[in-house]
Amino acid sequence: MERTTLRRRALVAGTATVAVGALALVGLTGVASAGPAGTTAAPVSADSLSPGLLAAMERDLGLDADDARGRIANEYRAAAVAAGLEKSLGASYAGARVSGAKAALTVATTDASQTARITEAGAKAEVVGHGLDRLEGVKEALDRAALRKAPKDVPVWYVDVEANRVVVNAASTAAGAAFLRTAGVDSGPVTVARSAEQPRALADLRGGDAYYMNGSGRCSIGFPVKRGTQNGFATAGHCGRVGTTTNGFNQQAQGTFQGSTFPGRDYAWVATNANWTPRPLVNGYGRGDVTVAGSTASVVGASVCRSGSTTGWHCGTIQQLNTSVTYPEGTISGVTRTSVCAEPGDSGGSYISGNQAQGVTSGGSGNCSSGGTTYFQPLNPLLQAYGLTLVTSGTPTDPPTTPPTDPPTDPPGGTWAAGTAYAAGATVTYGGATYRCLQAHTAQPGWTPAAVPALWQRI
Repeated sequence: MERTTLRRRALVAGTATVAVGALALVGLTGVASAGPAGTTAAPVSADSLSPGLLAAMERDLGLDADDARGRIANEYRAAAVAAGLEKSLGASYAGARVSGAKAALTVATTDASQTARITEAGAKAEVVGHGLDRLEGVKEALDRAALRKAPKDVPVWYVDVEANRVVVNAASTAAGAAFLRTAGVDSGPVTVARSAEQPRALADLRGGDAYYMNGSGRCSIGFPVKRGTQNGFATAGHCGRVGTTTNGFNQQAQGTFQGSTFPGRDYAWVATNANWTPRPLVNGYGRGDVTVAGSTASVVGASVCRSGSTTGWHCGTIQQLNTSVTYPEGTISGVTRTSVCAEPGDSGGSYISGNQAQGVTSGGSGNCSSGGTTYFQPLNPLLQAYGLTLVTSGTPTDPPTTPPTDPPTDPPGGTWAAGTAYAAGATVTYGGATYRCLQAHTAQPGWTPAAVPALWQRI
């Protein structure tokens, strides 16, 4: 398998095979911004999931529609519980994952005295030797070494929360060992595994739709976004540099790359002209579009599906978070490793779990005939890097940019505050009442508990 940039080349403008359908970036119904804890997201019932997404999960994961709905609902709950435990366990937190058809949550800790806390939260407790902070510190040292010089014959490294190790995939044990020496890291928590994997970037305003760069290649839209009043979309950095112009699926003028990072990371955003209006949708490729409700990050083991302009819908599971991968162009870090397949032209396209946006397709190995491994750039760091807001449904539209002029309604002792990251299940007081958080988010001005029933439930 050749590790090369797989930006799909357009041999003749207008002749490349493109998915049928309008760009579907019409009618903004809501935006959500990523906060320090991850996301804003309006909870949507698993019963309302797209038929196309359910069909893809049945094909790729062997789940019927009822099982798929049940699994996604469990994954939503697991993500919220894991986020809360990560905060409460502190330095002893060692990661979380889901497993099995029911997406049962396991949370690891280095402190045996914390197992009762984990069990009370509804998760299985596991006591391990290394905290997540330590493992991520080892990986960061490897990342720094790779930025100085991309390692030879070492395509991928990541934190494996299930194994409680940093795993370095290398063409040979000697290549892996040489990388560790160069980085100067302790080999104690590291496993070097032989691998023939050869990832490459998958380059070939509805998520998953095709777009063309300077008439020379094709990629896929990740997710429609906004920056202030400017509309646009998130995509992969290797698809274009700042100033690269784009045409839409219909070869009409579309926009220009405003920010792009690759290698190091693999993210970018394109500002679009007035003819393209964002909608909170991902292209279902004939099976019904998927509505995007937010961007709560899923945990290891969760189901995830991808939409791209070459291969349409495909699903799999999240294998590892915070992975580093070396392409011929250099090393990128912080991507998520999945069992989903992809092919040239799918790059930049949407990764979504249920109705929660996860990231944009970066690269991988294999294909959708024989299977493969694909990496995505998580969406929330991309939004934060460029000051973007994700276009969604079910969240407040355009929250006020200035404080309201009315007197505050919080009585003395009210605990809700804009700018605070709330985990699902957290309780606050506001206006003399108590509210429970339904969905992890960072509070914004105007998003008071009384005004946003999608995020808060009065109790």
